[in-house]
Amino acid sequence: MENIYLIMIIALVVLAVADLVVGVSNDAVNFLNSAIGSKAIPFRTIMIVASLGIFFGAVFSSGMMEVARKGIFVPGEFMFNEIMIIFMAVMITDILLLDFFNTLGMPTSTTVSIVFELLGAAVAMALIKIGASDTQTFSDLATYINTKKATEIILGILLSVVFAFSIGALVQYISRLIFSFQYDKKIKYLGALFGGGALTAITYFIFMKGLKGTPYYDQVKGLLEGNEVMIIVISFLFWAILSQIYMGVLKKNIFIPIIAIGTFGLALAFAGNDLVNFIGVPMAAWHSYEAWTASGVDATAFSMEVLDKKVPTEPLLLFIAGGIMVLTLWFSKKARTVTDTEIGLARQGEGVEKFQPNSLSRAVVRFTLMVSKYSATVIPSSVLNGINKQFEKPVVALPKGKMHELPAFDQVRASVNLMVAGVLISIATSMKLPLSTTYVTFMVAMGTSLADRAWGSESAVYRVAGVFNVIGGWFGTALIAFMAAGTMALLINLGGAAAIAVLLLFAILLLARNYIKHDQRSKDSKAEDRLSKSESNSIKGVIEESADNISKALKRVSKINETTIMSLIDQDLTGLTKAKATVVK
Repeated sequence: MENIYLIMIIALVVLAVADLVVGVSNDAVNFLNSAIGSKAIPFRTIMIVASLGIFFGAVFSSGMMEVARKGIFVPGEFMFNEIMIIFMAVMITDILLLDFFNTLGMPTSTTVSIVFELLGAAVAMALIKIGASDTQTFSDLATYINTKKATEIILGILLSVVFAFSIGALVQYISRLIFSFQYDKKIKYLGALFGGGALTAITYFIFMKGLKGTPYYDQVKGLLEGNEVMIIVISFLFWAILSQIYMGVLKKNIFIPIIAIGTFGLALAFAGNDLVNFIGVPMAAWHSYEAWTASGVDATAFSMEVLDKKVPTEPLLLFIAGGIMVLTLWFSKKARTVTDTEIGLARQGEGVEKFQPNSLSRAVVRFTLMVSKYSATVIPSSVLNGINKQFEKPVVALPKGKMHELPAFDQVRASVNLMVAGVLISIATSMKLPLSTTYVTFMVAMGTSLADRAWGSESAVYRVAGVFNVIGGWFGTALIAFMAAGTMALLINLGGAAAIAVLLLFAILLLARNYIKHDQRSKDSKAEDRLSKSESNSIKGVIEESADNISKALKRVSKINETTIMSLIDQDLTGLTKAKATVVK
């Protein structure tokens, strides 16, 4: 019987490696999108900076591993055989769920995934135990589950979405009013102050998020706690002076080092805080196995109270995990797909939209336009003109084939994205409020893009629909994770070793299928690009073949165009609907 648990441990280790790969592919968007989208730093440099952040964050992990051991359920209420079923169900579900979202190119929260998988599997196992007991009822479920922690996590998720979006939008709006899009002149005399504030926020975030909870924190705890204000003031003065020297000597703007340091900081925090999402469960399973084998007690009689104790994290395992995460960052195609989604939704200006508008997104945009019109009647025209002048975008004349080389957004917005995300996560950490780095970084990016008027009247319905799709995916993750992990636990409990073998085989086949489909989709996308270029070289032939169709369509297009323009001017939804119906015909 001992062999089956050893095999389960080996399977969990393999799943942990796969989960690291899938998880980094999903979470790379958290710390890459601002730097990549602004094109302020060469891509290779961005990857090197992010790799260093990931590696150091993993090696000096923040000690969050106890979340997997006792944060969601009460380990003393379960026996060793039951806890192993929970862990196996969680890991199989986690890797399948994250790979599914990555294949769709949708960022989701690895924190939410692991938390609700643990909750679902623990609830399922608790209900099995209650069903087999003559004395316990459904009301005893609370004795198995850490309900307080689960409630805190759900509230943290909801609050982080609202606050990240709102504060991101506010800070970006103020920053744009100060700098405008023509920031080259103002940066000379305001850059040092902005650099001091932004870099202080980012480094303070690294300090609070990266150092707190590490084995070395106790050595400097006395110096840091109670001296936060002094640290912030000294840090601000240091960075402001250094920023002025940087701009004066190198003749470069301060946004580039802000983006580089911010990218490093978010990567470090991601690895230190979210590593538990990938290897926390296998490490908890290994500690459980060690304790059980040392006890000599039967698996069905060995209580897992040992998981309540603090267990030191193995540096070698963290070193290996950091290496796997860095390699994934460099070689994962799916990481690029997820990053493209967030950058596309935050993009300044028009382009090919990934999401289709829906009734909800249209209603939100119409309501916002109504509020905007009302505000324009209240605010003096001189003030409005001054604000609009700050938001005037420079006209960049590039050939049509070169438009893709423009950055998705400028360096001001990239800096604000990193700064605001860093500050919010550091505040939440100091308050011990659990939240998802994915949720915060995504909603900050959406808030700053909205404040920056990146969502025009034409693209707004697409962008809003995209945000709703991603947010819906997050909550869908929680529900699916809970139900799927619970189902997996039930199947493993009923089928034993045979069920584990079948589920593992199913996971391998599904992962292989998704990889092949994603790879084929990438190849098809490149083939389409090549095809469009080759077709453009034979314009004469295309015109000759299409002449008849074009002549027939021109009259119809002219009529539809006239109806559409007049309906847009009058904001006549009925007229637009009729025009759309005519196009479909």
